[in-house]
Amino acid sequence: MPATYLSPKTRVGPSPIEGKGLFAKRQIRKGEIVAIKGGHVYDTRTLAKVKGRIAASYIQIADGFFLGARTAAEVRRNKMFINHSCAPNLGIRGQIVFVALRDIRAGEELTYDWAMEENNHDPTRCRCGARRCRGVLTGRDWRIPRLQRRYRGYFSSYLEDKIRPTTR
Repeated sequence: MPATYLSPKTRVGPSPIEGKGLFAKRQIRKGEIVAIKGGHVYDTRTLAKVKGRIAASYIQIADGFFLGARTAAEVRRNKMFINHSCAPNLGIRGQIVFVALRDIRAGEELTYDWAMEENNHDPTRCRCGARRCRGVLTGRDWRIPRLQRRYRGYFSSYLEDKIRPTTR
């Protein structure tokens, strides 16, 4: 299984948001690659079968398709440890590359907004603690116009295509 890449400028540690998180060991510049997601590509049916064993070590890459670990033994090499925040400092380029939205100081937890890659019906209670926390993540938050403006160019490419349909 292809392992996930984490920048040498990062470290995993206890998170005030949830469980373990990814933190900057040194300053990270705006636009710098922080992580590249590796793993198996699988569909919704396979995700339902493995979800209990792999926790949240997957991301959505298209409608009905995901990238991540398939077994508990693969999670360690696969997990990014990037928690959700309603005030993120990371965005997505393409489908699997996570980049800094702004300059990030050493010690900051690295986060992204699940609205940047998630398109499902499962609501989740948010625990990010951001000043403007949405409270509940709907799984369809990419449709919120203010988030579309705020994260323009940093949504997973399949969501960017939904937000700004191409004219042919």
